[in-house]
Amino acid sequence: MHALDSTFSALADPTRRAILSRLAVGEATVMELAQPFAMSQPAISRHLRVLEEAGLINRRIEGAKRPCRLAPGGIAEVDRWLGLLRKALEANYSRLDKVLAEQTTQRKDKP
Repeated sequence: MHALDSTFSALADPTRRAILSRLAVGEATVMELAQPFAMSQPAISRHLRVLEEAGLINRRIEGAKRPCRLAPGGIAEVDRWLGLLRKALEANYSRLDKVLAEQTTQRKDKP
């Protein structure tokens, strides 16, 4: 559950979500990621550190550059958790459909 907590914490920030959206297009350097934001490179680096600690991105050293990319399986735990919620909601909707169908049948049976 700790991994899920850190992932949701990382995703709570709109800047970090925007960074992830950019990385969904492909690998980018810290400077490329910083361009659309009105913040310093160190501030972007702090956001990247949070994303990396949450397991959402990977960074590597390439000379003076630090290219970043989405981590494989970075949101797998979130996807599993959401899958559980989807199943629970589907079960709830199925029960509701059954109750509504029974009520409709009862109304048709009444004179």
